[in-house]
Amino acid sequence: MGSLNFIISMFYRVSTAVISPALVRDLGLTGPQLSDLSAAFFYAFALSQIPIGMALDRLGPRITTAVLAVAAVGGAVVFAMGDTTGHLILGRVLLGIGMSGNLMVVLALLAEWFPVDRFAFLGGVVVSVGALGNLLASTPLALLVLSIGWRESFLVFAVVNAAVVTGFVLVTRDHPPGHSSPVLNPSSLAGGLRQLFRMYSYWAISLTSFVRYGYFAALQSLWVGPFLMSGLGLGEITASYAIFAMGLGYMVGLPLSGSISDKTLRSRKKVALPTMMAFCALTLSVVLWTASVPLWLVLATFFGLGVTAAPGQILYAHIKELLPPSMIARALTAVNLFTVLGAGIMTHVLGIAMGGEPASLSGPADFEALWYVGGAALAVVCVLYSRVPDTRVPK
Repeated sequence: MGSLNFIISMFYRVSTAVISPALVRDLGLTGPQLSDLSAAFFYAFALSQIPIGMALDRLGPRITTAVLAVAAVGGAVVFAMGDTTGHLILGRVLLGIGMSGNLMVVLALLAEWFPVDRFAFLGGVVVSVGALGNLLASTPLALLVLSIGWRESFLVFAVVNAAVVTGFVLVTRDHPPGHSSPVLNPSSLAGGLRQLFRMYSYWAISLTSFVRYGYFAALQSLWVGPFLMSGLGLGEITASYAIFAMGLGYMVGLPLSGSISDKTLRSRKKVALPTMMAFCALTLSVVLWTASVPLWLVLATFFGLGVTAAPGQILYAHIKELLPPSMIARALTAVNLFTVLGAGIMTHVLGIAMGGEPASLSGPADFEALWYVGGAALAVVCVLYSRVPDTRVPK
């Protein structure tokens, strides 16, 4: 049930892309206004992370999920009924708040119910399954919108969301039988955050997640398409193959890297650091491409970018194992704050580095900044993360 809830979160993240033509037609929204709609979700999502960590520690996953569901369902209804940009933004803000705990709730439950040597693998599976939400927000949503309209479509998902959360609350238990969380008071919660923020490992892991996921998300959601079509001259269908290969690599890499970390190497750093270095190397290798680069190399490289970006999920397991159990939920959400912010800020940073509209760019040389900036950022966080102490996964 938790994975289903995360699928809904991933759906809402990208749902405005499919319905944007309808919003322009029905409400006359401009390009900047559409951008504001998309950004509102992510910023509300990010700003909710610290409060959610405290709520998970104090209230537990079930009650936290139930409270967030009120904002989520309400946001979908407000969005569906929206007549102005402000009205729609309010709906997206509520959706961002309502969806902001879906992954963290599942990770908190995994930490309670499963042994340490299964956490990274199961966390990777959950995120990989969640990627189905991106697929749900593409062709299926487009067909639903054509059938019943965008307003009615969001009302349908509000009902689905309510049903999934109801099932989650009914069947889920916060702890295994015989286990319970320590009683925490507000002062201990605040003190735990201060302790967390004084840790080098927290900042290094958070910045690493910021760059690693943020750069991948910026490429996948915006810049890969213009590079493939305007930079390499590929057609829309051929370019979609490379984009699909990138997403497929990410979905494969999540559980695979988690399993290697949990069972084979029994280490977080020995998987996360080498794969991040490979991500950096693949990124910089694209600078050498010309317009005549063979298609097989494009597909293989973009699949590799997905595979090497995916082990960033292991960073959640790493920070979890560096801290006492009473701080796990706050640590996970505090890292997730940077992860989500990275998706938005790295997109803006790359846009500034490119210095022009995607439609005005042509040839691989016009896109060099895209790969140099990403490669440099990844190299910096490789150095930062290399100083974080490793953890040994017990048998």
